[in-house]
Amino acid sequence: MKLYALAAALTTAEAFTSTYPNSAACSINSRCTTKLGMTDEIISPFDNNAADDGVDGGVSTATFTPLPSSDEPLDLTWENVDMVLEEMRPYLIQDGGNVAISEIDGPIVRLELQGACGTCPSSTQTMKMGLERKLLERIPEIQQVIQAMPESPDLNNEQINIVLDSVRPFLQVAGGTIDVDSITGEGGIQPTITLKMEGSAASLNSVKLEIAQRLQRHFMISGLRVEWA
Repeated sequence: MKLYALAAALTTAEAFTSTYPNSAACSINSRCTTKLGMTDEIISPFDNNAADDGVDGGVSTATFTPLPSSDEPLDLTWENVDMVLEEMRPYLIQDGGNVAISEIDGPIVRLELQGACGTCPSSTQTMKMGLERKLLERIPEIQQVIQAMPESPDLNNEQINIVLDSVRPFLQVAGGTIDVDSITGEGGIQPTITLKMEGSAASLNSVKLEIAQRLQRHFMISGLRVEWA
């Protein structure tokens, strides 16, 4: 029973200790509606099926901020890009995320998805089908919208142990320990962290999965693998 309680404790603690909550789910594929006053109804900008009246979905509680009513396209400025994003932020915030302008380089806009949206498996679809689509519609000067990745810490023993220190107290409850065995492939396309865990917790795949996910969220390195010695 202690082992299953350990896995549950790790998952529960993550909701409070992780910078990016893994419990938030991206809702870009759901049909969201927001009530304006008592009569108006609008469709989420992340709804790919906005034109399909035959699809039912949940009701979003996001607050909608409409853009100024105008048929004229907007100029490509930082203020106008942020104004368009402001219309869509409520839908991201309600799922534990947000978006910020990272850079505007000529006709290329770089956006940083924050919070749960930054680590959501559907982040690419959020960027392309939601944010980019709306920005291109309102600001024709934009040629491309790119997701800017936040800077990640270096892959080394010190940074790995920062993550492991957050789970060691839970492992000690079950009489377990965890240490870094090796780091390989730094700077390559598939860097690998090999960990050595001892004690009864070493047999729980759910504990190993939680630790691996924490490391992947901490480093934000594409292709990062976590293996066990």
